[in-house]
Amino acid sequence: MTHTPPTKTTQAFFVQAGLSFAIALGSVIIGIAYLPVDGWMRAFLALGAVFLTTSTFTLAKCVRDAQETQLVVSRLDQARVEKLLAEHDPFGPMAA
Repeated sequence: MTHTPPTKTTQAFFVQAGLSFAIALGSVIIGIAYLPVDGWMRAFLALGAVFLTTSTFTLAKCVRDAQETQLVVSRLDQARVEKLLAEHDPFGPMAA
């Protein structure tokens, strides 16, 4: 009774998410490279973009971990309900 629920993420959605991330990050890098400012400002903006990117990955991992924890709790509850339903005899004598 330990079946894994099917994932709802399709390959096309995964590709779309990857491409949109790459395009957004590339646009920011190109924008910073062609910004008419001196090198220190450009470096500061690039460092901010790197920090934002790594923070985004960390946040996504934290959200995923929280959802997986919730899924485990949900699966335990589902297993308890399935056990109760398996043990229940609808045609048996009624409890007083």
